[in-house]
Amino acid sequence: MESKFQALKSRLMEVDDLSSAAGLLYWDQSTYMPPGGAAARARQTATLTRLAHEKFTDPGVGKLLDELGPYEESLPYDSDEASLLRVTRRKYERAIKIPLEFTAEVANHTSESYQVWTEARPANDFARVRPYLEKTLDYSRQAANFFPGYEHIADPLIEPRDYGMKAADISRIFANLREELVPIARAITAQPPADDACLFKNFPEAKQFEFSMDVAQRFGYELQRGRRDQTHHPFMTKFSLGDVRITTRSRENKLSDALFTTLHETGHALYEQGIRMELEGTPLARGTSSGVHESQSRLWENIVGRSRGFWHCFYPRLQSIFPMQLGDVSLDEFYRAINKVERSLIRTDADEVTYNLHVMLRFDFELAMLEGNLEICNLPDAWRERFEADFGIVPPDDKDGVLQDVHWYFSLIGGGFQGYTLGNILGSQFFAAALAAHSEIPAEIESGEFGSLHTWLKENLYQHGSKYTAPEIIERATGTSLSIEPYIAYLRTKYGELYELGD
Repeated sequence: MESKFQALKSRLMEVDDLSSAAGLLYWDQSTYMPPGGAAARARQTATLTRLAHEKFTDPGVGKLLDELGPYEESLPYDSDEASLLRVTRRKYERAIKIPLEFTAEVANHTSESYQVWTEARPANDFARVRPYLEKTLDYSRQAANFFPGYEHIADPLIEPRDYGMKAADISRIFANLREELVPIARAITAQPPADDACLFKNFPEAKQFEFSMDVAQRFGYELQRGRRDQTHHPFMTKFSLGDVRITTRSRENKLSDALFTTLHETGHALYEQGIRMELEGTPLARGTSSGVHESQSRLWENIVGRSRGFWHCFYPRLQSIFPMQLGDVSLDEFYRAINKVERSLIRTDADEVTYNLHVMLRFDFELAMLEGNLEICNLPDAWRERFEADFGIVPPDDKDGVLQDVHWYFSLIGGGFQGYTLGNILGSQFFAAALAAHSEIPAEIESGEFGSLHTWLKENLYQHGSKYTAPEIIERATGTSLSIEPYIAYLRTKYGELYELGD
């Protein structure tokens, strides 16, 4: 049994190597590749994706999984070996239902679509990307239909990102959350907006990078196992547990871009760098779900990075780096500026209170497109109508409307957005559990120390990779199932004080 288990691990390592190579090509395309390489890059990515899928779905893998069934049953549920067999079997049984040719076609198409989007968005040219998006929607429906018997056509697309969740579950959570959020958002936006002009001065990029990367390292990001580069739409990517990279964007006339995108992607990277090295090269060496993964980016970016305690420590240094821009701006003014709540156009720029409304809009549109109730040609108009209804403002163009997010232009439609809001919810739930275990965390944050928080997260979340499903890891770490209550309590406390909302 041991030799068969090692044979399976060797096969899985080869699959991981091919997938990582494809990921490296995507990273390069998103950072340094010249536009002229787009056609060849689409072909190269498709080739590697096809080879990885081919190796993983090889009948030999299924045979080894079958033969190792008795071995798995003899092991403790939470052992690395049993967990690897359990998770691999689940992924294998899904993968063999997807034709090899389809996987390669989608990889080729999404690579081409991404390149077109990078040119179409700044040109405000939805017409150019529309045929690609129509084809993506067709591929998305085909992908879902490889898994007949679903309750909703989005369910098979949600499953690989947030295993155990269905469209109905997410819709219910979102409805409950919306009921709590809307009154808070209305109460705040009825007031005069906070003055955030201090964030829109000239801030040289090199100094922004230096400060934000110093904070990332203070959080625990290890540069000997990572690096940071610029891209159109920030992301974190991992090629091995020893190579976990982040990308960010920056603007010299907006301080918050480089800073908070760096902290956001650092949260993702801390998760991946915290996985035990023993899981390297296997399906366990990654985050367990998009919701749990996003909980870490939102926790480090917002709960820590936008807290008053954090800036009590770091604001004097930021002022010393930008004395002309921030020297006469008080901590209170800066704190209110970075936590300004307003009706805004861009999801990634949205504040903590209104952010989830952006996600819900996209999730609802995904369901409608997959159901056939919203055609791609009508998407820009539908976007403007829904945006006006939810936010009271109308996007002036498609660049800051339907074209703003990369997701539908480099991946399938469905399952790509719910993780952001699930992450907001879970970030607060995990942070509350960490505080219950270590009451000294707020004081440590105020002194610029993050060891207790990082260690608790590493011990309770990061080290396990995807050994446990999201519901299992939430229960193990917090003692309860997913709950919106810690998140709502966090928002009410923080923004109640900022905007004097009362009870």
